[in-house]
Amino acid sequence: MRIEATLILLCSSATAALAFTPTSRGVAAPSSSRCTASSSSSLYVSTEDVAEEQSTTASINDSLQIPLSYNEMILQTSQAMTDALAAGRTRQIVRILLPRDAANDNFGVFQEAEAQTSNSNALNAAESTKLVPTDESWQGGIMQLYRAAAPTTKDILRQLSPTMRDAGVPPKIVEDRTIDESGVDGVGLLYTQIGKSGGDEVKGEDEAEGGVFGAFGFAESVTLPTLSEDDMCVFVQPNQEVIDSIETLSTQSAASASSSGSSPLIALINPQWRNVDDALDSASKSDNVFGAFASFLGGKGNSMKRLDTLGYETTYSLEGYVCKGGNIRLLKRFDSDWIAFAENDAGDAWVRVGQQADRPRYQDVEKFLDDKGVGFKYARDLGMIPKL
Repeated sequence: MRIEATLILLCSSATAALAFTPTSRGVAAPSSSRCTASSSSSLYVSTEDVAEEQSTTASINDSLQIPLSYNEMILQTSQAMTDALAAGRTRQIVRILLPRDAANDNFGVFQEAEAQTSNSNALNAAESTKLVPTDESWQGGIMQLYRAAAPTTKDILRQLSPTMRDAGVPPKIVEDRTIDESGVDGVGLLYTQIGKSGGDEVKGEDEAEGGVFGAFGFAESVTLPTLSEDDMCVFVQPNQEVIDSIETLSTQSAASASSSGSSPLIALINPQWRNVDDALDSASKSDNVFGAFASFLGGKGNSMKRLDTLGYETTYSLEGYVCKGGNIRLLKRFDSDWIAFAENDAGDAWVRVGQQADRPRYQDVEKFLDDKGVGFKYARDLGMIPKL
């Protein structure tokens, strides 16, 4: 027993001495700037790398501003998508505001004028067109949103196209409405055909407009496009019913890219599922019979898992809602934090009120406003508190 105790004591002393031995002959002492001992390990991270990433994120956070016009939003969105693509993110989720005629604010108008998306001068005029969140104020519902989202997506694709960037030649864009089997779900598939002659093309427009045969499921069958390396494809306002098509196209493009070495960009613009979870969404994330049943009832958990597996992530998001009676905008790029802005009382500028790594909840934005001393809008309008 005494010999065993002596051996244990000697081993303990040797271990302690080794831990505090100065570095010599290539034996590296533990360094506070490394999280593992080997640079070949996947867990190897230096404090310099972390500091550089934090510095880059902070720099991008400081540079982000709310776009004040349609053209500014198109440029900001396409730039974020281009940067993400250069960073290897070929599967993107994008949320944007949509252009709307400024005269269509009030409920009770039987017919609204369409935003003039073909006229850049009109789009930049605050009195004629403004950028609006995809909320309940759109009286025409999801189809009215689609009529604004489709031309906006085409403008984004033109900005992303290498032929437009290098030679000023816009690509041929195909709009396939056969992806919307019911014809009234407001879903579309837009993709470029680099090197193809002819103007833009629309497929399945008659069926997708809610025709008799399209409404009963006899519309033209969906044929997914074959994308070249420089082509881009966007699912406009996708819902959970087109997840199979998204998965099929993403898998096929990834398989073809294994030989060419580069996968084309596939993006989802303004998905119809919400960013936040309700009770059904939360339940559908469970890997049990209750989760499967919740997914069957419409929970998005299973669909989100499939998109995560395919590598889809948010690369640009510009959202909006009302808090304390004033307009709020949330802005994020793939390499930035979430930044919250509040509209000033003059309605001509946006004031940064807070930021955080995770998407701010309504309660978080309310706290941002409280911390900045921003009160309710009605009180500001009545002169009870200072204006923003």
